[in-house]
Amino acid sequence: MSDGLQVHRGDAPLILAFPHTGLDLADVEDCFVSPWLARRDADWWIDQLYAFAADLGATMVRTTISRSVIDVNRDPSGASLYPGMATTELCPTTTFDGAPLYAGAVPDAAEIARRRARWFDPYHAALSAEIARLRAAHDTIVVYDAHSIRSHIPRLFDGELPQFNIGTNGGVTCDPALGQSVEALCAASGLGHVLDGRFRGGWTTRHYGRPETGVHAIQMELAIRGYMDEPDVPAPGIWPPAYDSARAAPLAATLSDIVKACLAFAQA
Repeated sequence: MSDGLQVHRGDAPLILAFPHTGLDLADVEDCFVSPWLARRDADWWIDQLYAFAADLGATMVRTTISRSVIDVNRDPSGASLYPGMATTELCPTTTFDGAPLYAGAVPDAAEIARRRARWFDPYHAALSAEIARLRAAHDTIVVYDAHSIRSHIPRLFDGELPQFNIGTNGGVTCDPALGQSVEALCAASGLGHVLDGRFRGGWTTRHYGRPETGVHAIQMELAIRGYMDEPDVPAPGIWPPAYDSARAAPLAATLSDIVKACLAFAQA
C-alpha cells in the first residue's frame, strides 16, 4: 500500500518540505467532480524550482498525494489555521475559489480517518524522522516549507499576492533573526514581499517550529507568476502552464540565496 512518499536525504542541517506538489488522486479519483479540478490547486512545479537544494546537502520530503485527497499541511484535528478566514479543510471539499470538489457525498469522519492513517501520518512520520536524524548531528536545523499559489484568489485574499510570502507565525516558529534575514533577501530582489501576512505558516511550520529545541521552521508561499505564465482564469487546456526556466531565473536566484541563508543560519 503506497504512502506516496519521496525522501531525499542529505547531511546538511536543512530540510525542504513539499506538501502540495502531489497530483496522485489515489483510490478516490472517481469521487471528484473532475480529476482536473481536483489537481488544479497544486503547488505547481515547486519541487522543480527548488531542485538546486539537493546540491547544497539539503534533505527533501515530498508527498505525491494531491492536497485534494488529504492536505498534509493542515491541523489533523480539523481545527482551522486561520479562524474566521476562508480556507480549505484537512480533506478539502471545495477548491480555493469555493467550487465543490465532490460529485456526491463529501468524506465522512471514517473516510477522513482512513486517509489520515494512509497518507497524512506516514508523511509526518518521515518528516519527524528526518528532523530527529539531523538534530542528532547538528545543534540547529531549519525546516523550510515550500509552497506556491495563484496570484489572484479573491475568496482567500484581496488584490494581488506579493511574490514572496514569508510565514513564521508572528516570529514564533523560528528565531526572528532568520525571518529578518529571509525578508531582507526578498526585499533586495525588488519583487515584492510580506512577512507574516495572509500566510503565516501552515501546520508543518507551526507544529515543528520549536526554536528552543534547535528546530527553526519557516514557510515560503510564492506567487506562481514568478516562474510560469499565469492566465487570468485557470481552465483545462491552459492550466497548468509549463515551467518557464527563463521567467523563473530571477526568482530562482533569490530562492537560492534564501536557502543558502537558512543553511548559514543553521550552521552558525
